[in-house]
Amino acid sequence: MSLDAILARIDTDLDPAIARLFALLRIPSISTDPAHMRDVRTAADWLRDDLASMGFQAAVHDTPGHPMVVAHMDGPGPHVLFYGHYDVQPVDPLSLWHRAPFDPALEETPKGTVIRARGAADDKGQLMTFLEACRAIIAETGSLPCKVTVFLEGEEESGSPSLVPYLREHADMLRADLALICDTGLFSDDVPAITTQLRGLLGEEVVITGPRIDLHSGMYGGIAMNPIRVLSRILAGLHDDQGRVQVPGFYDGVEELSPELRAQWAGLGFDDTAFLGEVGLSHPAGEVGRTGLEMIWSRPTAEVNGITGGYTGAGFKTVLPAQASAKVSFRLVAGQDPLKLREAFRAWVRAQLPPDCSVTFHDHGASPASRMDITHPAFEIARRALSQEWPGEAAFIGGGGSIPVAGYFKQILGMDSILAGFGKDDDAIHSPNEKYDLSSFHRGTRAWARILTGIAGA
Repeated sequence: MSLDAILARIDTDLDPAIARLFALLRIPSISTDPAHMRDVRTAADWLRDDLASMGFQAAVHDTPGHPMVVAHMDGPGPHVLFYGHYDVQPVDPLSLWHRAPFDPALEETPKGTVIRARGAADDKGQLMTFLEACRAIIAETGSLPCKVTVFLEGEEESGSPSLVPYLREHADMLRADLALICDTGLFSDDVPAITTQLRGLLGEEVVITGPRIDLHSGMYGGIAMNPIRVLSRILAGLHDDQGRVQVPGFYDGVEELSPELRAQWAGLGFDDTAFLGEVGLSHPAGEVGRTGLEMIWSRPTAEVNGITGGYTGAGFKTVLPAQASAKVSFRLVAGQDPLKLREAFRAWVRAQLPPDCSVTFHDHGASPASRMDITHPAFEIARRALSQEWPGEAAFIGGGGSIPVAGYFKQILGMDSILAGFGKDDDAIHSPNEKYDLSSFHRGTRAWARILTGIAGA
């Protein structure tokens, strides 16, 4: 099999590949809007037919919500599972779009040619890079170099309610040696990346109750306990003056970076001041002694996301409220148990309650972090493949947010995931005027061809 011939075919067939992507982008597959239920199904059917046209055994699988698309093709090498999602975000506010969101077009910008449409970057353009790589390999060689299962979801933008039940029910069909996920981005315009660790998420709502009714602050101020005062003191104690979280046992299981990853991250040249300057800040507020990338990729956090209590309307009302509440989120790293930390946080809050106050908690989800085993040879193969397509050397990076599907693949299917995506920070995903760079689409397709042939060769 000649990789050069495959890459040449990708280059030659770029225009037909763009036309196929445009056909998919024209389908308004908005999963959160019931009015677009048929459109989501239309997109699933389109993908099934496209995969079948390449020789995949492809089918649309119904769920209680939107359908899954699953396709298989045998090959001589290892078995890989590719995941992407074909549903998109709503387009509101429509008035801010420069063109109709489901009328895709190539546009020239100061930074180059872009594909403008809803879903161009998240995630139709990304998933089509993999399908186009498969198409080129099959057209050039007659088959794929390894066994491939394609798994495309239609509910990612609406919380993936059917995903976990589907994975559990069809685990034997989907389980592979390795998963490939294309729903991430480049580190910078010229530096590709593979995300190898993703933080988990724990959400808690704390409600402090004091008196049975709101009280007049002139009659009761000083003698009655104020729930806002109690809540404020608790929240103020969540971090020490070094930025460390004070919940007992919070850092149990948290590991330090390996020297190799630390060196890679240092080589990325991340500028804390410039990063914060984009949002009007200048000084890192996390753990003292940690780099900026450590703070957002490999260290756990606790953040207060909202506080309510008392009178907050126009004017002034001198009241001691009966209740005060806060919503607190914890970003977690590998080694931390979200359910154990939930109980530790609740016990820590209860221990600080004064007389006459009680607390109730409402949970808002708990998902563990994911960390991939980068000693698997496919990770270095993928890193080299990306480095051959972009000017900068690819790096193994972390993700500050959470991509639950990678964790589910690890927990339910028992496999690691290579998260290689080609989006850019300015793609405006979820926003008006979403775009995907044509260079990302083209280079991404070539990169997947390199990765698949490389994995097969190894």
